[in-house]
Amino acid sequence: MAGLEDLRRAIGEIPLVDHHVHGVLVRDLSRREFEEALTESDRPVPAWATQFDSQLGFAVLRHCAPVLGLDPHPEPDAYLARRAELGAEEAGRRLLAAAGVGRFLVETGHRAGELLGPSGMSALTGRPADEIVRLEAVAERVAAEGVGAAAFAAAFEAALWERSRTARGLKTVAAYRCGLDFDPAPPSPGEVTAAAGRWLRRVERTGGTRLDDPVLVRHLVWTGVGRGLPLQFHTGYGDPDLDLRRADPLLLRGFAELAEPRGIPLLLLHCYPFHRGAGFLAQAYPHVFFDVGLGVHHTGARAAAVVAESLELAPFAKILFSSDACGPAELHHLGALLWRRAMTRVLGGFVAEGEWSAEQAVRVATMIGAENARRVYGLGDGDSDGFGDGPGGGSGGSGDGPGGDSGGSGDGPGGDSGGSGDGPDGERPDRGRGPETGPRGSGVTRETARAASSVSRGEAEQLLADLTDLSPVYLGEEACTAPTPIGPREARREAG
Repeated sequence: MAGLEDLRRAIGEIPLVDHHVHGVLVRDLSRREFEEALTESDRPVPAWATQFDSQLGFAVLRHCAPVLGLDPHPEPDAYLARRAELGAEEAGRRLLAAAGVGRFLVETGHRAGELLGPSGMSALTGRPADEIVRLEAVAERVAAEGVGAAAFAAAFEAALWERSRTARGLKTVAAYRCGLDFDPAPPSPGEVTAAAGRWLRRVERTGGTRLDDPVLVRHLVWTGVGRGLPLQFHTGYGDPDLDLRRADPLLLRGFAELAEPRGIPLLLLHCYPFHRGAGFLAQAYPHVFFDVGLGVHHTGARAAAVVAESLELAPFAKILFSSDACGPAELHHLGALLWRRAMTRVLGGFVAEGEWSAEQAVRVATMIGAENARRVYGLGDGDSDGFGDGPGGGSGGSGDGPGGDSGGSGDGPGGDSGGSGDGPDGERPDRGRGPETGPRGSGVTRETARAASSVSRGEAEQLLADLTDLSPVYLGEEACTAPTPIGPREARREAG
């Protein structure tokens, strides 16, 4: 048992980098609103059902209740009453602190006037937070402000460069707008002008700015490649605004090959239930990376099966951690907690069977949980993100309300600036170091890493027995089968 506990402790000490997350909602929610946040469906919850009766709902009651001062597995009404008693902001602060995330990369193109932006997330958590800029939101703002078809391409490029001045990366929801089976080649200037004309006439006629023309989506993506920042793609699981059949990351193979000479990291987000295909792309192409965020908290007690499958093909340096949490802080907490539990179970099984050393298990968990994102996004070694400095050890943004980040134009009311920070290139200065660490910047203490790596044969046998008792997750030869995805809700459209 000591071996499993040491491994659990080492993984629990990693100051995670959540490389794709949305802001927390810091207003009180009715039961209906809270339940709608537990599903990707945009349909009302039937009167005879409750979203608490789901993997995610059970995970909230099991793992979030103790953080708010309740015993595990309370009745939903008791949980929501306690949440209301604390208030959404205090509940959010507790849940985020318990998640142990050392840095957030916040995508600001979704519900920008409602959710906390980077500085708000930093103020609530005391951890650094940076911005990921959504391409479609920038283009839609350009259209809303008025532009001619012939000038659109240049206007978008200028707006993107300015909007992403201090951002860490870009994001596209092409999967929602036209599917990932788009023509992978860049469109010609003439094609862009013609498509912009069609779109802008529709904008003028209807007042709606939604950009879903495949030619323009291609133009946005290739302009994003030219910007030179890591580029995130929503793939896989999402709400009914998405045709899941056209969100398979394997559809991006042609684009990945054409973009490869540019050397820009392509980050495949979520991927579930197509994460095995994403693993192939990450193995095949040096510039492709992926995660299984969103799928982890939605699969709850089955999250270890998804995580195990994500570790099958891809080199471990090509896998990242994300939560894709959006709205209630329970999702942010569970994205981190269930990932840690899943990694402990899966990697603990490898160690117990003698396939991996405990040292290898800790190193891989640290790579996926933090170090890979630090390398891809240029975040430094992470000393200022450790947990030894307490609240205030991060950027300490102004946090003047939902979406109320300093400066930038944003993508909606109270737009975000992109986490400008106080140091060069938007980095926050070091506000104090955490405990003496093992792998550089990992946040895992050397003492814990050493303990986790010294598993004897007898301990390994006991570890295997403990894991067998702990979880039905397969640790040997039989393939894990991920559960079938469910759908989305209107308020969370294209959170991606």
